[in-house]
Amino acid sequence: MRFTKLIILLFTFSFTGIFAQADIPVLKNYVNDFTGTLSGSDENQMEAALRSFDKKTSNQIIFLMNNSLDGYPLEMFTYEVADKNNIGTKENNNGVLFYVAKNDRKMRIEVGYGLEGALPDALASSILRNEVKPYFAKGDYSNGIRSGLNAIISATVGEYTRKDNGKDDDKKGFPWGYLIFILLFLIFGRGRGGLGTMILLGGLGGMSGGRSSGGSFGGFGGFSGGGGSFGGGGASGSW
Repeated sequence: MRFTKLIILLFTFSFTGIFAQADIPVLKNYVNDFTGTLSGSDENQMEAALRSFDKKTSNQIIFLMNNSLDGYPLEMFTYEVADKNNIGTKENNNGVLFYVAKNDRKMRIEVGYGLEGALPDALASSILRNEVKPYFAKGDYSNGIRSGLNAIISATVGEYTRKDNGKDDDKKGFPWGYLIFILLFLIFGRGRGGLGTMILLGGLGGMSGGRSSGGSFGGFGGFSGGGGSFGGGGASGSW
C-alpha cells in the first residue's frame, strides 16, 4: 500500500513543471491561519492544545489555512508543506497536517508514515466529511477546525508517548531559576533599565511562555519539526 502511494506521488511530481511553483510556507506554530479567519482566542486555545499533545505523545498535529492553492494540486501542496516542515519525529514519523484552502473550498489531512495505522485514509476521509464539512458548509470555520483537530487527536492519542514525559514534574522544588535571575538583576541593574532589567524580564518571559503578536505562540512555545516523513497517506475533501 505504501509503495503504491509512493508511485502515485512520484508520478504526480513528474508533472510539477506544468504548474506554477507554489509558495511553500515555513510553519512556526501549530496553528497557522494566514486568512485572519480565526479569532486570537480560538487560535491560542488550539495552539496550546496541540502543543500540549505534542509534549505528551510526540505526535505533531499542525493546522494550516490559506486563501487559495492558485491552481496548484492539493495533494502535492500538502505533501510538500509536511515534508519541508519535517512534521513529526524522525524516530516515529508521527506527523499530521490538516490543511484548508478557504476560497477554493478544499481541505486535506496529510498523514505521516507512523500514524497511517491509527489514522488510515478511510478514517481521515470520514473526519473531513462528518466532523469538518457540516460546520464549514455553514461558514463556521472555528468549530469545524476544532472538531477536525479533536477527531485527529482522538484517533492518534494512544500511538506514542514522550520518553521523557514527566521528568519536569520530578524536578519541581525550590525555584532556583527565579532566584538566579533576581540576583543577576540586583547585581547588574537594580532598576536602572539596563542589563539587569533585561535579564530579569527575559527570564520571566521565557518561564511564562511568552507570546508573539498576532495571537500565535512564538519564540518559547512555537512549533519545530522533528524530521518526520510522509508518503502520500491521508484524504482530501471539499464543502
